Amino acid sequence: MMEGLISVDRWAEGSQAYFLTHLHADHTHGLSSTWAKAPIFCSRTTAKLLPFKFPNFDLSLLHVLDLGSWHSLSLLLPCSASKVTLQVMAIDAHHCPGAVMLLFRGEFGCMLNTGDFRWEINGERAKLGREMLLNALKDDVVDVLYLDNTYCNPSYQFPPRDVAAQQIVDIITSHPGHDIVIGINTLGKEDLLLHIAKALNIKIWVWPERLQTMHLLGYHDIFTTDTSLTRVRAIPRYSFSIDTLEGLNTMYPTIGIIPSGLPWVAKPFEGDGKLFDSLLTSRYNRSKESSRGGKQNDKIHGNLGSVKRFHKYIYSVQYSDHSSYPEIEEFIKLVQPINMKGIVSSSSCYVDPVYYFGRICGINQPSQKFDHQHQKFGRGYNGIKKKKNRVGPLGFHLNRVTEMRRGRRGVKLEENECSE
Repeated sequence: MMEGLISVDRWAEGSQAYFLTHLHADHTHGLSSTWAKAPIFCSRTTAKLLPFKFPNFDLSLLHVLDLGSWHSLSLLLPCSASKVTLQVMAIDAHHCPGAVMLLFRGEFGCMLNTGDFRWEINGERAKLGREMLLNALKDDVVDVLYLDNTYCNPSYQFPPRDVAAQQIVDIITSHPGHDIVIGINTLGKEDLLLHIAKALNIKIWVWPERLQTMHLLGYHDIFTTDTSLTRVRAIPRYSFSIDTLEGLNTMYPTIGIIPSGLPWVAKPFEGDGKLFDSLLTSRYNRSKESSRGGKQNDKIHGNLGSVKRFHKYIYSVQYSDHSSYPEIEEFIKLVQPINMKGIVSSSSCYVDPVYYFGRICGINQPSQKFDHQHQKFGRGYNGIKKKKNRVGPLGFHLNRVTEMRRGRRGVKLEENECSE
């Protein structure tokens, strides 16, 4: 179909309706408090949080999509001004508060945009999401799947979030004489913090703006801005670095924890106090360099096989809000799309999902080319460059998610709130 109908997570002129999958900054670039172009459709939780992110936003432009219900829109074809009916359903993306997948259908066919999502197999919430999606699809065939391909590489195999959360609890309990700082973004990782608070029967410190978000989400008794009430603090991701940890340790013993599946991190700790910019994936062995130069298992006790220590003060735990490679594969087997496109295409680690998963759906696999610039990282890359204003069927304008996933000094990640 022609462009000019709808946009998903893209905020340029030219569409009649706009859809927001979630409030991470890499999906709201171009959206502002002065937005007046057209209605925005989003989940109820996102609608509740959006005025806090964008003060003075015109709330009459927000339209709530209740999970699991079909909503109909009547739009005009730009070429003929004739009406076309579009149906859309929001489905829990299990990513961050308010995040949804969007299922569209109409005379044009059926299309599914995952936004950012985590497709875990176990757990009641995951089961409900699976049932909701299957019930919505029924006999429909997904013509195009717009897929969160953040970890579309066999290297990325990490544990379920409940396992990773317990690993973080184990790190905390193994350092009873330390303060703990955990690097998080302005939205996301709430379930992790709740798990820690419940397991240790403690409150968790957050900065004032984050406390407001927690209160908007209904968490009133677990989080505090009083540092005297707890030794566990969740600090802004942008302020988490070796400089921060070394400074804190001049005042009191402190351990830092980064919960993330992101590959752009620093090289594991080598014992000389130096870190080198490099790329780490799960292909590295699960060990660390001791201060004496010898390798040793980085296990505090048996639960920490995927925990890595990058510095004497810093641990990285593979707690990810994006789907791992096996989870992406399981999702595609379930959906069986006729075609699919990755929504993360401007990252240097981009891999076309058709390359790995086209065989599942009978899609012809593209040849996988490696850009010379990225060969040195050992990452799959198909040579696709960033394209502006790419339009999919039904006039979808697709957000070309920009993720600055570079490790600066330490594990300070500049990622524009990129959803991890």
